[in-house]
Amino acid sequence: MELALKRKKQVGAKKELYSLGTSHFINDLMTTGIVPALLPLYKQAFNLTYTQAGVILLVSTIASSVMQPVFGFFTDKYPRSWFLPFSVLLTGLGLSATGYVNSYVWLLLAIAVSGIGSGIFHPEASRGAHLAAGNAKGAAQAIFQVGGNFGQAVGPLMIPLFLLATGVKGLGWFALFGLLGALLLMSIVPWYRESLENARLTKKKSSAGQRHILGLIGLTIVVTLRSWTHIGVAAYLPFFYLQQNISLAVADMYTFLFLGAGAVGTFIGGRYSDYISHKWLLFGSMFLTIPFAWLLPHSSGVYTTIILILFGFFVLSSFVITVVYGQMMLPNNIGLASGLMIGLAVGAGGIGATFLGWISDHFGVAFVFDLFVILPVIATIASLFLPSEKKLLGTEKEG
Repeated sequence: MELALKRKKQVGAKKELYSLGTSHFINDLMTTGIVPALLPLYKQAFNLTYTQAGVILLVSTIASSVMQPVFGFFTDKYPRSWFLPFSVLLTGLGLSATGYVNSYVWLLLAIAVSGIGSGIFHPEASRGAHLAAGNAKGAAQAIFQVGGNFGQAVGPLMIPLFLLATGVKGLGWFALFGLLGALLLMSIVPWYRESLENARLTKKKSSAGQRHILGLIGLTIVVTLRSWTHIGVAAYLPFFYLQQNISLAVADMYTFLFLGAGAVGTFIGGRYSDYISHKWLLFGSMFLTIPFAWLLPHSSGVYTTIILILFGFFVLSSFVITVVYGQMMLPNNIGLASGLMIGLAVGAGGIGATFLGWISDHFGVAFVFDLFVILPVIATIASLFLPSEKKLLGTEKEG
């Protein structure tokens, strides 16, 4: 019976889905992956304070994440297939420009341009993954989202691999990354255009699903708290270890381990989310994050490596679930739901990271890491109040 169930849960357009996942890798490598890791280089190049470095992350996340629901709301009404290749190209061009600007203001402007490209990409590409999913929504989102999270993980590796040697001027090469992503997405534009039309016709014939706004608000709060934890650790881990006289190259390797484990957690959690309760998987993810958030600042040596891997795995093992969960709560606005789950809530992490920069300036980076344990505790408690899938499906049947 279990095997029969698994056979029924099949992804539809696999080739297109893998293209979307690969482009997601390229896009997120150039935004949430590399921008936090670049903060020490930007700080040195422009003689910035921790707060000013945090503002760079704030601008990036507002443009790339907080604006996603706006783009998602617009494209729910007016989807545009050409947004896919254009968005990744814009992301790459904006990032490459940061290597050649000569002032902090122009740096922020270039970061904003790159972020806008990413903000356009995510709701549209997530809709594409939804259309390619067939009846395996969790598995499809796992393939799509793991590309982005793996891009986040690889981003910090760009620093020790070549940017430490080239300096910020080496960022010019990322224009080619953007071009590569655009060409990849151009190949699936005909399929995406046809799928959008089929979805429009199907929506006209089917009855409208009902929203669960209170559940969506609660889910957004949980994802925001998770994001504050995840992005905060990724952004300030290099600073934390630099203060312990550990080289930037080693600190970025630690960041890679944390983010790479998150990518694995994203895939495994999403792969099995079609068979496990979304609510309790989310609860378990947040609950199991707590001990590793507490242990991290008090660990050293090989224990640090183990703790970072487990911390990263558990904190993002619910990433796919929350996207699918949000789409269930807002069934007729897939772009908006995706923008809220991937964008607004994640973008709030960037805002939190800016505040953490202010705390670091006044109380030290080590103090910030002692605060990270509080966030998953609150998220764990909040997840208990979310509606179950049965309740959501029952509401839809009543509608």
